[in-house]
Amino acid sequence: MKLKEFAHQLGLSPTTVSRALSGYPEVSEKTRQRVAEEAVRLGYRPNINAVRLVTGRAGAIGAVMGRKGEFQFSEFMIGMAERLDGEDIDILVSPMAEQETRDEIQIYSRLVTSGRVDAIIVHSPRPDDERIRLLHKLGVPFLVHGRSETEVPHAWLDIDNEGAIRRATSHLLDLGHRRIAMINGGAGYTFSIHRDKGYRDALEERGIAFDPRLVVHGHFTDELGFRFARSLLEQSPRPTAFVAGSMMTALGVYRAVRSRGLVVGRDTSVIAHDDVFPYLTAENMVPSLSATRSSIRAAGARAADLVLQLLGGRPADEIHELWPVELILRESTGPAPAEARS
Repeated sequence: MKLKEFAHQLGLSPTTVSRALSGYPEVSEKTRQRVAEEAVRLGYRPNINAVRLVTGRAGAIGAVMGRKGEFQFSEFMIGMAERLDGEDIDILVSPMAEQETRDEIQIYSRLVTSGRVDAIIVHSPRPDDERIRLLHKLGVPFLVHGRSETEVPHAWLDIDNEGAIRRATSHLLDLGHRRIAMINGGAGYTFSIHRDKGYRDALEERGIAFDPRLVVHGHFTDELGFRFARSLLEQSPRPTAFVAGSMMTALGVYRAVRSRGLVVGRDTSVIAHDDVFPYLTAENMVPSLSATRSSIRAAGARAADLVLQLLGGRPADEIHELWPVELILRESTGPAPAEARS
């Protein structure tokens, strides 16, 4: 059914119908509701290209994908796609070969100036993030997945990284562990800084001095988790517990512990942050993995919802969501070996 035919059936002009379906404020709520109901009843769907010409919108949300963290990124995108189903809005992903600020700025600038996206989602923010300043200056709606300490107003959605790692570390301390290693995310990112603070605060609360040799930073991969854990386990005295930044990191830690002839959950405890991957579940690892838990897919769905609210006119400084994180205890954490307690 074409627009003219649909408008004729309603006894309205094509312009009025088009504006009603596009949410223009000059169309009364009663008319908008009637048009929407009749569109559903008659099975009318507007031509998306025509709608974009009328509204001036591209009908897409932009995101930039780096070389690392592809598992987390793909789950986030799936969550976005599930929320945007039926919204006539696409997701435009721009790849980035190298994770350098210069390259990122060029990509974000190109996304905005090309007119191909109506809004952008920024991942892995830094405390003073140049991307946030750029997007604010360019006047494009954007949502930050994470938080930044910049004074530039911005909408954000984040999890309580500080609280999650503090609880995880405190649990290991309760079990008698004193040399607790942490494999954190990349240095300089806000989430890594928050996790570092949670770790340090937990130690300080128990009067345990922070040992910088027990903390390492890097991308969340199985290989890096293995290499970092192997190196940490070569220390004397060795750490008796690990806080791993992700499920992929935990896989590497498990391999490293076993390569040393140790048993996870008995000789060495492991606790990780679980982004809830359908193909890698904490409860199915052997032994089952204790973890702080927050779904990256759910975050993607909520991020898409918040972007739609931004596009609908909600002010950016009203959108600040901090999600709590669960702590789920399983078999990978146990009492510290007797000789390691003090």
